[in-house]
Amino acid sequence: MPRALVTGGAGFLGSHLCDRLLAEGMEVVVFDNLITGSTDNIAHLIDNPKFRFVRYDVTEYLYLDGAVDFVFHLASPASPMDFTTKAIQISKVNAMGTHKALGLARAKGAKFFLASTSEVYGDPLEHPQTEEYLGNVNPIGIRGVYDEAKRFAESITMAYHRSHDLDIKIVRIFNTYGPRMRLSDGRVVPNFIGQALRGEPITVYGDGSQTRSFCYCSDLVDGFLRLVLSDQTGPINIGNPTERTMLEFAEQIKSMTNSRSEIVFLPLLTADDPKQRRPDITKAQTLLGWEPKIALEEGLQRTISYFQTRL
Repeated sequence: MPRALVTGGAGFLGSHLCDRLLAEGMEVVVFDNLITGSTDNIAHLIDNPKFRFVRYDVTEYLYLDGAVDFVFHLASPASPMDFTTKAIQISKVNAMGTHKALGLARAKGAKFFLASTSEVYGDPLEHPQTEEYLGNVNPIGIRGVYDEAKRFAESITMAYHRSHDLDIKIVRIFNTYGPRMRLSDGRVVPNFIGQALRGEPITVYGDGSQTRSFCYCSDLVDGFLRLVLSDQTGPINIGNPTERTMLEFAEQIKSMTNSRSEIVFLPLLTADDPKQRRPDITKAQTLLGWEPKIALEEGLQRTISYFQTRL
């Protein structure tokens, strides 16, 4: 039975990855310090004999007894809200944590999977973003703690690949949504849905013309597995190329929740807030045979239903 370590496995995406790995017949160990994750996300797995949870800070020395076939490194706060409140933790987990996870993968002869991000492209001057685009990042801006930390994580991962012939996989994640997101996450999907369900004003930052594209969590995890089981190294963009403005998205959430909330406009949180964000997924399509399957309306309905149970 293959055995996988998932750092950050009690988080939104990490917990969905655990579900998929167990369904694929793997044994799963989770390391998570619960800084943004929650045991609620993995409560349904605790009694599974193939699942083990360890509360642990992965910036410390990593040790796991027995064989390990895969190391999935997902640990990191990822919300813009976290960029100010958890700036040092973000830097540490993507620098020191990635280093420790790589060391464990090397010691165990395991495949190493890095969950990187579209934020490595910064506020892009190329649209849509291909994997060859080098980005437009402000290293000293508020968003820089996340953007540059992930860029460093990619660099050290490639260094282990080149220096130690470590089998590595790098995915660049674009905006993803679904059940188990934190309602107070600060990202646009839980923000809009939570405000709409509570009847509060739906807050759009800027004039609402900035764009994002949204991929449902199960589609994203499918892309993870396809990359890990392929002969590709990456980085490879995984995301949904269907683009919407934030104002269009706010109006869609308001309609789907039958909310009476008004849409209000607030100043941009940071000057570096990306104006456009859409992945070029040509590589994922041609090299992995992957593309998203869940339509936005279907995924949002599932997500709205989840948040209705959490309010």
